[in-house]
Amino acid sequence: MEWIKKFLDKQKENDLLRALNTASHRQGGKIHINGKEYFDFSSNDYLGLSSHPKIIAAARHATEKYGNSASASRLLSGNLEINHVLEAKVAALKGKESALIFNSGYQANSGIFKSLFSKEDAIFSDRHNHASIIDGILLSGAQLFRFHHNDMGHLKMLLKKYRHKYRRALVVTETIFSMDGDRPPLSEIVELKNKFNCQLIVDEAHATGIFGKNGAGVAEDEGLTHEIDIIMGTFGKALGSFGAYVAASKTITDYLINTCRSFIYSTALPPAIIAANIASLELLKEEPHRRKKLCEKSRLFHKYLESISLKTKGNSQIIPLIVGESKKAVALSQQLEAAGFFVLPIRPPTVPQGQARLRFSLTFDHSEEIIEKLIKEVLQSCLI
Repeated sequence: MEWIKKFLDKQKENDLLRALNTASHRQGGKIHINGKEYFDFSSNDYLGLSSHPKIIAAARHATEKYGNSASASRLLSGNLEINHVLEAKVAALKGKESALIFNSGYQANSGIFKSLFSKEDAIFSDRHNHASIIDGILLSGAQLFRFHHNDMGHLKMLLKKYRHKYRRALVVTETIFSMDGDRPPLSEIVELKNKFNCQLIVDEAHATGIFGKNGAGVAEDEGLTHEIDIIMGTFGKALGSFGAYVAASKTITDYLINTCRSFIYSTALPPAIIAANIASLELLKEEPHRRKKLCEKSRLFHKYLESISLKTKGNSQIIPLIVGESKKAVALSQQLEAAGFFVLPIRPPTVPQGQARLRFSLTFDHSEEIIEKLIKEVLQSCLI
């Protein structure tokens, strides 16, 4: 296996080698690694719900009632009543007729595209869409057209040139891009999908729980839920739990139950996780101050960055600081770590060559004082 060693050596030489950080404790916006405590700016626990007492109690009660595992797929004996309770709550939140639970966001995206599209179809995908979306499209065999990030002129050109050559067509986008923190021009995408007779799938993984009157996401925030055919999202970010969902018409979810291999051939999520997800959705209604406070902190973070002459993309809780080369991103991450801040570098192939960055993930648990210290004291001195 000499070729494997050569690959790893090359990755290390180019500052691209990945390794696992092992935490002994993580709670309240802090993480303990190798006996040291850091302020954690790499977590997706945006609303700080992962350690909420209500969620923990719900998981404990479900384990006592149903056991530790579903022990089968949902098409066998793993379909517990609480699965349907969760799906009904997701459908209601998302403004859709039905919902279907998946074991992870990757599993959902790798399965739904293959179920719904084939080589006779075309899929138009934003160039910055998540790897799980791209992998799902490739598995489907559909013709993939990637339009420049948030470039509606390029999308329109591709649709005009190629749409008529295919049986069915789909446009797919994230609503908060995971590495850039920005939004797509969703209303323009809707206009184009209607003009060219396409379906539309949006991935709300990083938007659910944060945006919109009820925390449903960007589609709700922009009043466009009814224009979207399928809304996908996850429980493992702002909702502080695990798993994923697809919200759509009942016809579509019934079709996925019958055709989606990643759903059919997987053991169902553990009862504890299902119950935790239900509790998370209830907390969106009970504690709306969490998302309001998070958005305020996001605006503050951007304000402080501007105060030291740094500009970044988007205006969400995901704040990228693009530094260019991987070596520079790694060095800056190490400087921040030495100062007590855990902010990991994001490098190719996750982002394009020359766009390595630090990705700051804000959470409800980060105090304004810590945000100010991070930017005005630590980050500014590191960049001098």
